[in-house]
Amino acid sequence: MKPSQFAKGFQARPDTTSSEKRTALDRLNAIDGLVKNGAPTGDVPNRVIQPILSQDVAEAETADIANESAAYRAWRIEHAYRPGQVIELALKTIKPSPFNPRHFYLKASIAELAVNLAKQGQQQAIHVIPDYDNPGTYFVSDGGRRVRALKEANKESVKAIVIDLPIGIQSYKLGYDLNVQRDSQTVFDNAVVWKRFLEDRHFQSQKELAEHLGLDESTVAVALSIAKLPEVVMHEMVARPDRFGSNMAYQVGRYHTARGADATLRLINKILSDDLSTRQVADIVKGRASAQESTKPAGRQRYAQRLEIKLGGVSVGDLKSYGDDRIELRLKGLTREKRDDILRQIEKMLK
Repeated sequence: MKPSQFAKGFQARPDTTSSEKRTALDRLNAIDGLVKNGAPTGDVPNRVIQPILSQDVAEAETADIANESAAYRAWRIEHAYRPGQVIELALKTIKPSPFNPRHFYLKASIAELAVNLAKQGQQQAIHVIPDYDNPGTYFVSDGGRRVRALKEANKESVKAIVIDLPIGIQSYKLGYDLNVQRDSQTVFDNAVVWKRFLEDRHFQSQKELAEHLGLDESTVAVALSIAKLPEVVMHEMVARPDRFGSNMAYQVGRYHTARGADATLRLINKILSDDLSTRQVADIVKGRASAQESTKPAGRQRYAQRLEIKLGGVSVGDLKSYGDDRIELRLKGLTREKRDDILRQIEKMLK
């Protein structure tokens, strides 16, 4: 796809939410809510699950039919598909979009969702775009995490809504906006994807990229500086979005430039274990990067494995293992009853 095709339709800054984009987001969110527990989950591909559409959603879909692309119209007629229908597709026909706004998917998170899907079934449909060049296959526009979890759960089909979008900036921007609404889009996803957009010449400069995304150029500049980090370093921060926002990640990136990957991993461990603030890390960066420092600081022992602990879907701490004989449990924000119960359980295990 040429850069001009990629950027087509987004010459204006889309941060001032247009009625067209607002309608698209509202419609996708409204249709998502219509998928009920216990819907058919057989292995027959392209099975239709009829949703009961609200009047607003139905009217929006009627308007869509009048404005749909020629390729989508031909596909829809061939498959007797009505916009908004939830159908079952074989998982083997689903593939990631090259313009997926997400890059990082945590194995622990996918495994947790896979267990939930195995017990309760898929409650929310994904959104897919037909690959018109390869009939019978579909790009994921929204729902990449669910697809990975369904595969992990050894499922063969997925509930999906087929939408009318070109593979490019429009599908990226819609997925990006949906992720922002759900607070699932991270600066690390942005860093990797935006760097690739520039490397592939979809945009000629970070200023042009910022304009198309409706963001301040400084926001894009910070993300691109974070993109210089090795992915192994970014992975250590992705798991803790509560501790590593854009400002903290930026300081870590500065430290990496001066000290390298191994020292940066030790710094990340120190940030987590000592609950350092962004200002404290900025001070460390300035001191560590000083040419007056002649000796290498003693690094904290690197943990071998880390397990994030959640209660009610909220992160409350982690369990780390070191070497062959040491573990460290760190929890906070617990009720007194929960804390005392955990202590009793640990004492019981150690007797």
